[in-house]
Amino acid sequence: MAKKRALITGITGQDGSYLAEYLLEQGYDVIGMIRRSSTVNFERIHHIQDKVTLVAGDLLDEVSMIHLLREHRPSEVYNLAAQSFVQTSFSQPVFTGEVTGLGVTRILDAVRVVDPGIRFYQASSSEMFGKVQAVPQTETTPFYPRSPYGVAKLYGHWITVNYRESYDMYACSGILFNHESPRRGLEFVTRKITNAVARIKLGKDKELRLGNLDAKRDWGYAKDYVRAMHLMLQQDTADDYVVSTGETYSVRRFCEIAFGHVGLNYQDYVVIDERFYRPAEVDLLVGDPAKAATKLGWKPEVSFEQLVTMMVDSDLQANK
Repeated sequence: MAKKRALITGITGQDGSYLAEYLLEQGYDVIGMIRRSSTVNFERIHHIQDKVTLVAGDLLDEVSMIHLLREHRPSEVYNLAAQSFVQTSFSQPVFTGEVTGLGVTRILDAVRVVDPGIRFYQASSSEMFGKVQAVPQTETTPFYPRSPYGVAKLYGHWITVNYRESYDMYACSGILFNHESPRRGLEFVTRKITNAVARIKLGKDKELRLGNLDAKRDWGYAKDYVRAMHLMLQQDTADDYVVSTGETYSVRRFCEIAFGHVGLNYQDYVVIDERFYRPAEVDLLVGDPAKAATKLGWKPEVSFEQLVTMMVDSDLQANK
């Protein structure tokens, strides 16, 4: 039997690297799409770089994706590429819309043109719920995004539904709540905290500046969440799923656990800095993963405390 072949856009990101590892373990040929730029960072996939095929393509250029699909003929496409930093989306709203919103249309349309039988996964986001209309959030909760990123992700989500219904394509959206890991970028608050904890413990820094400590999120482990992505494309019919832990913790609690893990009190080091408040804040996100549990048989395996301490330990090693 021929090997299954998957294309991952955004393979050099946190989720892309874990998904590539997971699919390799499942016996897939993995094709990774990277944007041709002078500063591609292969750090997250360095250990598997010789096992995957890296190809140039761009979500801003549909023709590049048509060529790529024709040449490599994947049976599954995972679209994880995006301008995915919420804060940046306020200063680069048009670029965020082009990549995170219209980019989804370009790749869906490339799939439709080349082979509508390809199974497609779109990385949707809990940021689409924004100013939440119900707690917890399910697949049927109304959306109310509060950032250009959330708005662009919502466009990507609905265009995926539209192509599924208009062209009978197997196209799914995974509405993933916050998922972290030691591979998270330093611009994200979770990694910013764990890296600062390590640096403060090692005597390299003296304080950590943060914005809203009372914002609450449903935080899971990225490696758990890529399993859900794969499961979505193995079902008989395409559907959309919330992927989350169903538990919520504040940024303050994240700080307590992270600093506490190295024997420090966060209150001695954390400084509130209004520069880090967002123009429109999302206060409480918590997902209901019941549908993913029932239909996919998926559940997270790593707890919140395990996640935080794992990230701190990793940053202690990296900063030594």
